[in-house]
Amino acid sequence: MQHHQLPETGFLRVAQIIGKNGNTPIIPVSASTWWLGVKIGRYPKPVKLGERITAWKVEDIRALIKGAQS
Repeated sequence: MQHHQLPETGFLRVAQIIGKNGNTPIIPVSASTWWLGVKIGRYPKPVKLGERITAWKVEDIRALIKGAQS
């Protein structure tokens, strides 16, 4: 994954992270694998931005990528 494709700050939705709806995947896993990883603590916890809006901090996704490359 190339970090320059991520914004410096902000939030990412699950479709952006796993590559749904025409997005290039940042973490190439299925939706069920992503949500299981969130549940067991492998992936970062989301932030609720609204009643039906769940997102992840870009900083948390960067840390996840950095940890995977170590």
